[in-house]
Amino acid sequence: MIPIRILGLDPGLRRTGWGVISAEGSRLTHIAHGVIAPKETLAFAERLLVLLEGIEAVIAAHAPHEAAVEETFMNNNAASALKLGHARAMALVAPARAGLVVAEYAATVVKKSVVGTGGADKTQVGFMIRRLLPTAGETTADAADALAIAIAHAHARTSRTLAQRTGGRAA
Repeated sequence: MIPIRILGLDPGLRRTGWGVISAEGSRLTHIAHGVIAPKETLAFAERLLVLLEGIEAVIAAHAPHEAAVEETFMNNNAASALKLGHARAMALVAPARAGLVVAEYAATVVKKSVVGTGGADKTQVGFMIRRLLPTAGETTADAADALAIAIAHAHARTSRTLAQRTGGRAA
């Protein structure tokens, strides 16, 4: 079985977390993780450009085969939701521009995949990332979320592959 590198992205205008894992069947290995944090003093368009270029640099450095991005959750503040949408666009465009397949996952799906419950908090996600990917060491909440997104995608890929092999019946 050939290992697949997966880039997980947790988009945000202040901090976009990223994490790269390798998935070989059900075996997951940490490759790298980090956070792209544009200076808040930059103009809005420049902050978006920093995100786009930062994600492109991660893709160039780690050569992922696929990418996964967290879906936006509803926000009561329309202006904040719109700004998050712009950051999410950079997280979708950069991998697509590099020719990667880009999947999207709801936060509850990501949390359930890693912790076992869709209502898990950031502390629980970080704890499980340290258990599932011990070589990742300590991570920021944004990077841990990004690694969790990559893991959720790896699990979804495994389920799809299993369903294809069993004629549509995933375990």
